[in-house]
Amino acid sequence: MSNSPTAKPKQAKHKKYMLVRHGRMNTLGLFEHNESKIPRVPTRVIVKTEKGLELGFLVGQNCPYRGGHFKFDSDQLKEYYNNSDIDFSSAPAGRVIRIATDTDVSEERHLAKIAKEEMQYCRKLVEEMKLEMNVVDVEHIFGGERIIFYFMAENRVDFRELVKKIAHEYQTRIEMRQIGSRDEAKILCDIESCGQQCCCQRFLQALKPVNMRMAKMQKATLDPSKISGYCGRLKCCLRFEDKTYTELKKNLPRKNARVETPQGEGKVLDSQILTQLVMVSFADGKRAAFGVDEITVIPGKPEPRKKHSAARNGNPDKARGNRDTGRNGKDRAQDPKDNGGEADNKPNVSVAQSDEQQTNEPDSGSIDSGEQESSNKD
Repeated sequence: MSNSPTAKPKQAKHKKYMLVRHGRMNTLGLFEHNESKIPRVPTRVIVKTEKGLELGFLVGQNCPYRGGHFKFDSDQLKEYYNNSDIDFSSAPAGRVIRIATDTDVSEERHLAKIAKEEMQYCRKLVEEMKLEMNVVDVEHIFGGERIIFYFMAENRVDFRELVKKIAHEYQTRIEMRQIGSRDEAKILCDIESCGQQCCCQRFLQALKPVNMRMAKMQKATLDPSKISGYCGRLKCCLRFEDKTYTELKKNLPRKNARVETPQGEGKVLDSQILTQLVMVSFADGKRAAFGVDEITVIPGKPEPRKKHSAARNGNPDKARGNRDTGRNGKDRAQDPKDNGGEADNKPNVSVAQSDEQQTNEPDSGSIDSGEQESSNKD
């Protein structure tokens, strides 16, 4: 029998693992450890990762540990985090060196001050070299193995000379990582309009697409200042309830559909997704709201929408002329080339959308965001 080439790495049953959040991007990972007892209070731990020694946070210390073992297996963890839109790999990410001490925490605060000086020095060099990039943040690895600079740039930047100068100054390995607007928000943002800490900074890692359809379905305002987050794109929380709204909407009849109600036959005017109420109009002009369980859809096509008033008056040419005229009374371009390659038939709400048509493409601190990395040792 041949082994499957797609076999996934599994944890060894005799080894014990901790779930730790570490790094500037709050990465989650399982780390092997030899601790006999897991603290029941918020705890910092020193872990060894591919970057070097890092100071992380122990996750789930209140209940998921039994005899030093994380009681959930890798498949259960992966399913949980995938359902929560959190990027998680069940493969071991490293090992725990020890429980952090007060001295370690003090050293972390000292490195944070040094990181500010390093960022100022990098920004000074960027300005002197006239590089089109914006240095957002610096991560000084706890063990001193490397310094990671996070930056934003519209185009690709040749920063090789910059890396050489920084490496010569600090005598350590230097990495430059290009990030997107949502990763910038993940690093710098604090409190959102809801009064809570930003989801992308607190727990969200897999930044999945969000579009205007979700906002419209949830009856959210289309004011970009209210539905956009710190990053300037649609708020990720619009996606949280989209699945529920989509399932509830399937129970409701379409607009203009003919339905049978306790008060007789009528036409659907509107509906509410969360309350599952349907507004029905009757032939005598009266209106009433009914629960979706109180009505029955009459098979057949919905009533056609009312046509333009000019067309109803027997003047289709005039109606067509109105459609070809913009709001300001100017004729609409018939050929898309006459209007810069695009016709004027875009909805007005598109002005309030982002450059990417309000679709949040997943960003990543590494590969998916088109990261540029460079390392140099003096």
